Amino acid sequence: MASLRNNREVEIKLRVSSAPAARRILLAAGFRVEKRRIFEDNIVFDTADLALRRAGKLLRVREAGRDALVTYKGPAAPGKHKSREELEVAVSDGPKTALALERLGFSPVFRYQKYRTEYARTRERGVVTLDETPIGCFLEIEGAPRWIDRTARQLGFQESDYITGSYGGLYLALRQQLPGLPADMVFPDRAT
Repeated sequence: MASLRNNREVEIKLRVSSAPAARRILLAAGFRVEKRRIFEDNIVFDTADLALRRAGKLLRVREAGRDALVTYKGPAAPGKHKSREELEVAVSDGPKTALALERLGFSPVFRYQKYRTEYARTRERGVVTLDETPIGCFLEIEGAPRWIDRTARQLGFQESDYITGSYGGLYLALRQQLPGLPADMVFPDRAT
């Protein structure tokens, strides 16, 4: 989530072996559940010629429980952390919003799902999420760059573990290695 002050998202991802292992690491470091585990269904939209993707931008509709968000993400600045503009707007109806985007000339180009649990520590401004995806589990650390680095070290990681790619990019790279994977990163029991 972007800061209201500057609409800038700064984050990294870290691959973890499993959700239980991640929970143990987080609890040992003093993190507590801030938002309970919830299923998220995300649809990425683009133009027919993938102009947004080519420009490093993202337009997404996310449904999480009863909530729906439209998100714009700008191109990432180079660096060890992913840093980019992020604008989010809550909407009351995700499917109808997706239809409106299609009417405006955007098409769904990628769908991805995850279960997300949000963790925080008292009096700290950053957040760590545990994302359980069809391609594995990840911790996503979001906050000020120094907080991200300090938190990653406290959780037992180093800079060489940092992942700044998107889930879409990670999945696309995996599909190049395993061409038989479906086009979208969805759980088999949640594909419809």
